[in-house]
Amino acid sequence: MKTIIEPFRIKSVEPIYFTTREERDHILQQAFYNPFLIHADQVLIDLLTDSGTSAMSSNQWAGMMQGDESYAGSTSFFHFERTIQDITGLPLVIPTHQGRAAEKILFSLLGGKGKYIVSNTLFDTTRANIEFSGAEGVDLVCEEGKHPSLPAPFKGNMDTVALQKFIQEKGAAHIPLCVITVTNNSGGGQPVSMQNIREVRSICQAHGIPLFIDACRFAENAYFIKQRETGYSDKTIPIIVREMFSYADGCTMSAKKDAFANIGGFLAMHNEVLAQQCRNMLIMTEGFPTYGGLAGRDLEAIAIGLTEVMDEHYLQYRIRSTEYLCNKLIAAGVPVMQPAGGHAIYLDAKEFLPHIPVDQYPGQALVGALYVHGGIRSVEIGSLMFGKYDADKQLIPAQLELVRLAIPRRVYTQSHIDYVSEVIIEVFRDRDRIKGLAIVEEAPMLRHFTAKLKPIQ
Repeated sequence: MKTIIEPFRIKSVEPIYFTTREERDHILQQAFYNPFLIHADQVLIDLLTDSGTSAMSSNQWAGMMQGDESYAGSTSFFHFERTIQDITGLPLVIPTHQGRAAEKILFSLLGGKGKYIVSNTLFDTTRANIEFSGAEGVDLVCEEGKHPSLPAPFKGNMDTVALQKFIQEKGAAHIPLCVITVTNNSGGGQPVSMQNIREVRSICQAHGIPLFIDACRFAENAYFIKQRETGYSDKTIPIIVREMFSYADGCTMSAKKDAFANIGGFLAMHNEVLAQQCRNMLIMTEGFPTYGGLAGRDLEAIAIGLTEVMDEHYLQYRIRSTEYLCNKLIAAGVPVMQPAGGHAIYLDAKEFLPHIPVDQYPGQALVGALYVHGGIRSVEIGSLMFGKYDADKQLIPAQLELVRLAIPRRVYTQSHIDYVSEVIIEVFRDRDRIKGLAIVEEAPMLRHFTAKLKPIQ
């Protein structure tokens, strides 16, 4: 099989500034061992997130020049709206400045004390917006998704038996929404099968519970379905995508992921009453319903990107390049989430650093080691991000202790990825020298963004 090449040519480049190991050690100390507090120009390879960090195409840049900046009735909005309607089949489209703004609006209206939002796995800002409303977010990922080293084709699936049981225990009246995240970001970027989406839809429909899709990486999920699920190998990506959304009552999306945009998001749905309530809140918090906190040029870029992302040559390259990194790490004995996810590699920090207990945040310690050793910025997805405290202020750890290396779309080449693998493997060989961390300062919600930590001597 021939090498899978990048399906694009590079027309513009951005310089990388190189730092020494000694400089990075000082930088990490000054940032209180939190990668979010490191300046971007002090990072060699930035894998903190794939959100808003993609390279836009020449067509997207051209479209931005045609953006209509009218406050009301922008032609760019109608291009944006028509594109989303065509892709998803959802008729009511509400723009927002990013995905968490869509979540804030939706959960402010549907959440509240005594309510539960169930999901395969909620990501950080989604859970925070649910909890801020007074509701509780509940993760019901399938059993395979709880075991990082266990290969399975659809580890992002929801546990439908657990879903049925939870509905019976709590009552459908207390569950205003079910959310399926595709791909399952907190669960290792793992895909959700079409069969699972259908089964969840059937259960929700039987109990009168609306089903929404968190669609940040919908195209990557569709490509996994085409590759791994029986009956879909001959179907095009747009057809698979349309079927995925046909089982949903609505969706939220951060367009900073699978639309290649630097900013933007949306809500889409069938329910006219809910849509009107969302638009009313949109006006108070984001802007008029035909711009929703976005410039016309961003609406244009999103509309173009949503179409470009479904190109199968691009998706083949995208998924294969992530798999390439994963396979190199597996060959070296590095504990990683298997199989490779769509947008990121997830290191199993608990297995990588077994000498560091979970209350000393092994994932965050590994994040720091990768930065000092090779200038790579990553993010912990474990007990710093998702851990809570019990009544005695003791840590309730997250289910998994992962480190995510999210690969921006169309940004890095194979040589960058080879460098990343070399750094990870070198850190793994010297892992016994890595020390745990203690929290010095933290916020009550989403603490991982601003927390300050120190090494435990």
